[in-house]
Amino acid sequence: MPQLFTLTLSLLPWISAFLCGVTTAEEFEVLEGRSLTVPCHYDPQYAGYVKYWCKGSMRDFCTSLARTDDPRAINPAVDKVSIFDDPVQLVFTVTMNNLKEHDSGWYICGVEIGGVWSRDAATYPYIKVIHGMSVVNNILTGEEGSSVSVECLYSERYRESEKKWCRSGDWSSCLSTGSEGSYEDTSVAISDDRTKAFTVTLKNLQMRDIGWYWCSSGYQKIAVQVLVTPRPTTTTSVTLPPTACQSDDLLPPPRHISKDSWNGQGFVLKSLMVCSSLVLVVGLSLLTRKMWKRHKQDPLLRQAKEMKARRNEYSRDVGDLHDTSVIYHNKDSQEVFMH
Repeated sequence: MPQLFTLTLSLLPWISAFLCGVTTAEEFEVLEGRSLTVPCHYDPQYAGYVKYWCKGSMRDFCTSLARTDDPRAINPAVDKVSIFDDPVQLVFTVTMNNLKEHDSGWYICGVEIGGVWSRDAATYPYIKVIHGMSVVNNILTGEEGSSVSVECLYSERYRESEKKWCRSGDWSSCLSTGSEGSYEDTSVAISDDRTKAFTVTLKNLQMRDIGWYWCSSGYQKIAVQVLVTPRPTTTTSVTLPPTACQSDDLLPPPRHISKDSWNGQGFVLKSLMVCSSLVLVVGLSLLTRKMWKRHKQDPLLRQAKEMKARRNEYSRDVGDLHDTSVIYHNKDSQEVFMH
């Protein structure tokens, strides 16, 4: 029984920390040489308490870096570590500047409660300082003919390294800042601030610029995708003033063509086409019959003309042939005899 009572007393300081505490993200990752701001949210009952930021995983062995009751730790632009409490929003923020790799580790974002029977309300984020590169936005989208920019961030150790912009898959396309820290042509501009970032601007975007690119500094590189949308097409319409022939008052209202009226007109057109075809066939048949009869009669006419010519010649030799006659013995044989 005494052991249980002792255990209960030892757990009392932690009850407030578990039930009413401070919250923030579990882990933060930041480039070497950059700054980091950590927001720590707390419950309303802690609005009037002192807030603190220290390095370590245990409160008793934690190295204090900033406290809200210390007026010297309130300038985030100058101090290595600064802290600011906003009791209206129930949050205090901690800003760490110019981080190095040795700054990586566990930290405590806490509210100092004090007293024998209570523990501080706190949370334990982990900060990881890395060296390398990152980008603010790795997907760039722009309209054809416009310009877009990407900010490529690098860690402190790459400040003096050559900065490059390359098209993925074609290392011969790399554009370098050189010793001047800048590069520019008609389509690309690169500017390095020599502290933490270089900016790449793509000018007069074309559809051929779509693809993947690399921001590169030293041996570090990070991918950036470029998307280009087509330029919208605009059409200009010219409205002419109405003339006497174009006046809406003189034009009849448009007639709606229904499906039944369209089918009726189609039936009439089909009937006219059939009748025209029949008339054409009958006409061609009559013309063919007439031509055939003329062809049958042509040999008889030629023979009659020849006999007449012979009679005329004979009459000059033997006298008048008034009593001469032409006899057609057989019409089908087309033979002519003269007596």
